[in-house]
Parts: sequence; C-alpha cells; structure tokens
Amino acid sequence: MTHRKNWDWEPGKKPVADIAKLISKVKTVHEFTVAPDGEKAAVPVVTEDGAYGIAVNGEILPTTFELLWYLRYSAGGKLSGLGRIDDMWTLVVDGEPMEERYEYAWNPRFSENGEAVAFLCKKENMYGVALNGKMWEQSFNAIRDFCISPDGAHTAATVQVEGLSEADVEGFMKGVWSVAVDGKAWDGKYVNCWGPIFNADGSKVAAEVRTDICDYSIGINNKLWPDKYGCVWEPIFKPGGDSVVAPARIDGSWTLVQDGQPLWNGRYIQMWRPRFGPDGKRLAVIVTHEFGRWTIAVDDAPWKRSWADMVLDPVFSPDGSRVAAPVKENNQWTIAVDGKPWRESFDVVWEPVFSPDGRHIVCRARKGEKFFVVADGRVYNKPFDALWEPQYSPDGGMIMLRYIEDGKYCREVLPADKLFG
Repeated sequence: MTHRKNWDWEPGKKPVADIAKLISKVKTVHEFTVAPDGEKAAVPVVTEDGAYGIAVNGEILPTTFELLWYLRYSAGGKLSGLGRIDDMWTLVVDGEPMEERYEYAWNPRFSENGEAVAFLCKKENMYGVALNGKMWEQSFNAIRDFCISPDGAHTAATVQVEGLSEADVEGFMKGVWSVAVDGKAWDGKYVNCWGPIFNADGSKVAAEVRTDICDYSIGINNKLWPDKYGCVWEPIFKPGGDSVVAPARIDGSWTLVQDGQPLWNGRYIQMWRPRFGPDGKRLAVIVTHEFGRWTIAVDDAPWKRSWADMVLDPVFSPDGSRVAAPVKENNQWTIAVDGKPWRESFDVVWEPVFSPDGRHIVCRARKGEKFFVVADGRVYNKPFDALWEPQYSPDGGMIMLRYIEDGKYCREVLPADKLFG
C-alpha cells in the first residue's frame, strides 16, 4: 500500500502496449507480467534466430539470453527474472544480467517490501540461496524450502548439512537436515525440515521439524517446542510479536498450537494454512471436520457451509472483521464470504481483494477463454482476453484494472462505485 499513493489515480483508460504488433515481430511470446502500477507490461519473447529477449511495452530490450524464466515485477516495480548465458544462470534485473553465474537457478521470490529478490541456486555441485544475485558463502549438499525476510535483508532455507551414501537409511534417520539463515546452519540436525518463515523484523525463523520417524515439532532459532506431535504443518508468526502458531496432530486429530501449547479447543480431521487478521486478534484456517468436506474455521468456529473439491487460503478484510476464501465444488469456483458463497460460479477464481474499508470484495475470474472482474459476486459487464488483479487506491475511491483487450494492453482507472453501484 505504501507504493500506491504515488501511482496515477486519475480516472480514464490508457492503452500502454500494442500486443498484436509485438506478436507479429517475434517467433514466440510467453507469459506476460504487469507492473503493479499498471504502467508497464513485460514478456519473454523468442526472436526469429531463437534467442530469448524481454519486451517491455512492446519494445524488445537489447540483451538476449539462451533461456529466460519467471519474469516478474516486484511490489516496487522492479522487473526480475532468471536468464541463461553460456550455459550458466544468472539474475536479470530490468533487462540487465548480473555478473554472478550459477549452474542452475530456480524459484525466485521478492521480499514483502519489493526491494530484494532471492532464489535457490547450484554452484560447483553444491546448493544455497542467492540474495540480489549473490550466493551464500556457505553451500550445502541439498536445499529445499526457502524464504526471504520482509525487509529483504535476510534469507533462510532448509538444507542438507551432511552427505549420505546411497541407501543410507540409518544415516538419514540420525538427522542430516537443518535450517540455514544467511548461510549459517542451526546446530540441530533433523530427519527433515520444511516451511521456514521469518518474523516481521527478520530476527527469528520458525520451521517444521521432523525429529524421528513419527515425531514432529516446530523449531524457532534452533530451539524446539518441548512436545512432539504426530505431524505439523507450516508455522506462522503472530503479527505484533514473536509468538508462533502451527497446525499440529495430537492424539489422532488436528488443532492449532501456539508456542507449544494448544490454542484452540476444537479438534479436526485435518487443517492447514492458518492466517492471522491484520492486528493478530483473529485467526482463520482451512479445516475439515467431515471426511471429504472442507471449510474455514475462524477463531475455532467452523463455517456452517463446506465444499467437496477445495478451499483455498482465507483472506481477512483490513479491519479483521470479515473473512473470504476461494471455494470449489462440482469443478466450479466461487468466493465464500463469512461462510456464504457468491451465487455466480466460474472455471477459475483468484484471491479476493477487500476494499480498504472492508465493505466490498473484488476479484478476477475466468469463464471459458475470457476473464472477468467480479465485484461482490456480480460480473462486471466487460470480458477481457487477459486480466490481472484489480488494485484499489489508498482511499478506496478508485480501482485500477490492468488487462489485454483487442490486441492491446491497457491500464484503466475507474470509480469504485461504478463496479459496486
């Protein structure tokens, strides 16, 4: 939201890039990515000679690559991707490759503030994390999950700290996995580790830990919760503090545990993906308390309605009073708000976006080959060939739409009440 106050919120439609003209100039066009402020659209292209390039607003940048992966804009408008040059991979920022090269690179992620990008990499047959193109000094035998701190200053990953010979089950069960923060591994060695996450200021890391064949716990800065569980899922930090919450399996059923103590009284067949409200006072999680039926529990109270196919992550309104989630049944998607699904259903829906005052919800959806803006369950009367997440102005009075229509990428700002009125 801090970047949005500097965006252009004057109402009106602006064609930004001629997509049809670009397609006519190149051999192949891949997946478009659009800047958060809507002012730029970038896409990897393959030229007639087989080289990969980057086109921004229809113009192809001069530097080319053997391959190009995962081109994305950060929250701050930085364009990053992974490019291959002379059989080696590197970070590409705003079209320019960095000097560092790696045998392999994958899974780039931006920091929350949009100022840093990190990715997993392989060099001299060892693995680590590269932050803004530079790899950890210490590397490891293998690497799995990783995260980047909200301020972009630190990275952490689950790493294999000891080598294993082929089929060395005994050695594996003694523990060869740990969590490395900025390249320095925890002292503890475990059977497995997953799902590292930083707290708000980057001073602590929590992760799932498997201590034995059937025992699991949560580790925070190399210190485990005292109790062991039948299983755990990814932990999260409570906003405004350093308390850690995670789903845990106790005596054959699931509940939420905070700092090693059961937080909820309810017990469920399964639960995952807990999410706090913005102020940390409310907590929602995906649960099932009936086999094959999924729903959301908010503060240990499940919604009355459940769905057979799928329920995705809960999303709180800015004031924490409302919860929405994408839900799927009979192969059709919609948005459920406080347990009540919209009447309209779609082939695909994306994450709901609350207005700053929490009164309204907008999302993008697809039916067939066309994309639509959906406002409080009603389809906006205009289909698009491609569509990105709608953006609210800081005061909620305007909504920005970013879309491809009739061969052109356009940026359009309109009064929010035009969608909701």
